[in-house]
Amino acid sequence: MSNAPIGVFDSGVGGLSILKSIREHLPNENLLYVADSAYAPYGRLPKDILHKRCTHIANFFVEQGAKAMVIACNTATAVMAEWLRSEFDIPIIAMEPAIKPAAHATRTGKIGVFATNHTLKSDRYKKLLTEYAKDKKVFESACDGFVEQVETGDLSSVKAFQLVEKYLQPMIDEHIDVLVLGCTHYPFLAPLMRQISSQQVAGNQELQIIHTADAVSLHLTRVLAENNLLNFKDQQFSRFYTSGDIDNSSKVFSQLLEEKVEVLPFNGSSTQ
Repeated sequence: MSNAPIGVFDSGVGGLSILKSIREHLPNENLLYVADSAYAPYGRLPKDILHKRCTHIANFFVEQGAKAMVIACNTATAVMAEWLRSEFDIPIIAMEPAIKPAAHATRTGKIGVFATNHTLKSDRYKKLLTEYAKDKKVFESACDGFVEQVETGDLSSVKAFQLVEKYLQPMIDEHIDVLVLGCTHYPFLAPLMRQISSQQVAGNQELQIIHTADAVSLHLTRVLAENNLLNFKDQQFSRFYTSGDIDNSSKVFSQLLEEKVEVLPFNGSSTQ
């Protein structure tokens, strides 16, 4: 069982930011990655369709013999994590917006949060605010268009710059000094965020941008160790699937992972 793969999924390519971290922390593990790009962004899906998509992908991982599953998507975590844990008998690792570390890190008491609508409206997110940021000023944005921009692989054009600036500049004007990225797509736009915020935050300090890839990987490591599921053999495979366009996905996967990637078709039409 320790040689069985770990399933990782997201609404699209954003979860590759999590997969990259898992590879760094757990280089021996075999991995399956599903990008449900035909249904991206999850933040706009009705909850019943999101439920069907996540169930469909989880069933696929179980059929492939996965020993654990990582929900590399804040929206799917907010809406589906507890239900998936109640239905599937494998360890399930989920995401959580980094409100706690942001609350500790801020000097101005003003925090920005970029996340999807589902995440921002979720009870899970509201609980984090109550527990860790009730004495902070939190500015939120759903950042329409970020997911689609990353899905195209266009991370440095004038269009990409203007899109990021549209949502980030108002928060900088409010003097945030910490920005939480509550969607796994968003870290791929972090270089633009740093470029835009350079010398604009309080005290001319660099804007601190926080996401949770390493925290997820470390938690996954602990869970695998506790269940005697760590793989000590050399990695045999990483397999990548998409419900979207194969040719475009192969190009974007290869760009984001900085290696040649073959992407296989995932049956995106089924909602069983």
